[in-house]
Amino acid sequence: MPKDAEEHRKDATYKKAKREGYRARSAFKLLDIQNRYSIFKRAFYILDLGSTPGSWLQVAKKYAELNLTKHNDKYYHRHHYKIMGVDLKRLSPIEDIKIVKMDFTSPEFQVEINNYFEGEKLDLILSDASINKSGNKFSDQARQIKLCLNILELTENLKIKGNFLVKVFQGADFENFYKKMKQHFMVVRSLKPKSSNKKSNEIYLIGLKKKY
Repeated sequence: MPKDAEEHRKDATYKKAKREGYRARSAFKLLDIQNRYSIFKRAFYILDLGSTPGSWLQVAKKYAELNLTKHNDKYYHRHHYKIMGVDLKRLSPIEDIKIVKMDFTSPEFQVEINNYFEGEKLDLILSDASINKSGNKFSDQARQIKLCLNILELTENLKIKGNFLVKVFQGADFENFYKKMKQHFMVVRSLKPKSSNKKSNEIYLIGLKKKY
C-alpha cells in the first residue's frame, strides 16, 4: 500500500467517517460548513458536482430528509426532495439519488439538469470538484479557478436566495473569483474546514442568498 494511502487509513477523521457510515472523511468538511452557515436550510432540490466517492451526497440526503419534516410549514416547503450527483468517475449508487457519469462543464449536462429537476430551480449547488493536479502550484490554481468559473455559470439553475458552495485554490486569481461571486450572492464567505489538510491551499467559498 502506498505510504500516503496507509497514512490516510490511519487518520482519525477517516476512521470517524467509517464509523459514522460516510464514504470519505470529506463528509466532515461539508458538515463543518453546514454547522457554520446552515446552507441546507430549506434545501430540497440539490445538485452536487464532483461527487465521487459520494460522501457529500450522503450528507445532502441526510439534510434533505430532515427538511421534509423540520420545515413543513406555511413557508417554502416541498413534500419530496431531488438530489443529483455528477462526476467523470464511476460512483456507486445511493438510494433515491440520481447519479450521472459525465462532464458537468459540457452543454449536454444542462439537459440532464432540466430533465431531472423538470425545469424547476434548485435550492443548493455544491461542488467539491477539483482539477487533476500537475504539481505546479501556479498552473494548478489557475486551472482550478477556470473550473470554478464554469461551475459558477451553473448557478443560473439556482432559485433566488438559493445557496452555493465551491472548492477553490488560494492564489493569484482567488480575489477576482471572490469578487465575481459577490456579484451573484448577497453574502459570500470563505472557510477552511477543520478537517481540511492544513498543508493544502484549498478553501471553500460559500455564496448565500443568490441575488437574481
